[in-house]
Amino acid sequence: MNLSDKKIALLLSGGVDSSVVLYELVRQGVKPDCFYIKIGPEEQEEWDCSSEEDLEMATAVSHKYGCQLEVIDCHKEYWEQVTTYTMEKVRQGLTPNPDVMCNRLIKFGAFDEKRGHEYDLIATGHYAQTEIDEEGRKWLTTSPDPVKDQTDFLAQIYDWQLKKALFPIGHMMKEEVREIAEREHLAPAHRRDSQGICFLGKINYNDYIRRYLGELPGDVVELETGKKIGQHKGLWFHTIGQRKGLGFGGGPWFVVKKDVHLNILYVSHGYDPATAYSQDFLVRDFHWLTIPVFDKDITFKIRHTSDYFHATMEPQPNGEFTIHSEKPIHGVAPGQFCVIYDAQHHRCYGSGEITI
Repeated sequence: MNLSDKKIALLLSGGVDSSVVLYELVRQGVKPDCFYIKIGPEEQEEWDCSSEEDLEMATAVSHKYGCQLEVIDCHKEYWEQVTTYTMEKVRQGLTPNPDVMCNRLIKFGAFDEKRGHEYDLIATGHYAQTEIDEEGRKWLTTSPDPVKDQTDFLAQIYDWQLKKALFPIGHMMKEEVREIAEREHLAPAHRRDSQGICFLGKINYNDYIRRYLGELPGDVVELETGKKIGQHKGLWFHTIGQRKGLGFGGGPWFVVKKDVHLNILYVSHGYDPATAYSQDFLVRDFHWLTIPVFDKDITFKIRHTSDYFHATMEPQPNGEFTIHSEKPIHGVAPGQFCVIYDAQHHRCYGSGEITI
């Protein structure tokens, strides 16, 4: 793609990836307009947040290449849209992914409404690629770095957002990106990768949930025996497949089921109980990125790992799909996104919400 005749907005996060994106664009003779999206917590003086350092880093990198940096405040949109989505799903006993919705609603959504609509392309530091087929359709494709690939986080964006998306480092390995950052003396070169939810910074996820939902104690019951072994402080602090931080003696324990109506958390004893695995599960509200593709043989993932699983995808009359995995998968949780790829896990077709 010839970028010289395109008007490009670059979302600078203050991290190493988007900083190298700026270097790459400038190296190609393109000087984008840079933007920092502010989506931090409501009371930053109370909650330890890294957003101030992020902005300092983004400012340093943009000035290095003679680009202005504009701060776009999407705080209100984030808390009204992404937080509402997250808390409602958590309240229902589901396992949502706020980062997935942040890409759809904020980075390629609210930002586009505020400033992005003035640009041909919106560039980010995501590890993902795109390709154009013979009919001119744009597809989301995976990064060669299996550990850093972020197509799963992008699998809910709209087709018009994908058409505007530009991923200048998507063809690189993480090591290569860091080498460029060090060689070019970019300010964030030695910063660690961000972990967890995009806006929380150093905030604990359970503290975040407690802030909005409080606590709702209930029984913890061993699934096989029906024996009560303790109490939980709220189903929303636990996810299916969880094995750490449960705090019950005689472990290890696995979270295998939630009964939201009775407020019971079911756990199973032993290191690898069969009850922690699923091989067939339903996916609803499937979102196709480009066009519906009804390949029988697909690959999929249900969490952000480098693992892809082979499966078949069976359409149901109500618009849902049944995923028939070749082998049992650990920790399949309602509310998670099941991200679907072609059999070679090259093209990402889209994603839907797991329901069991």
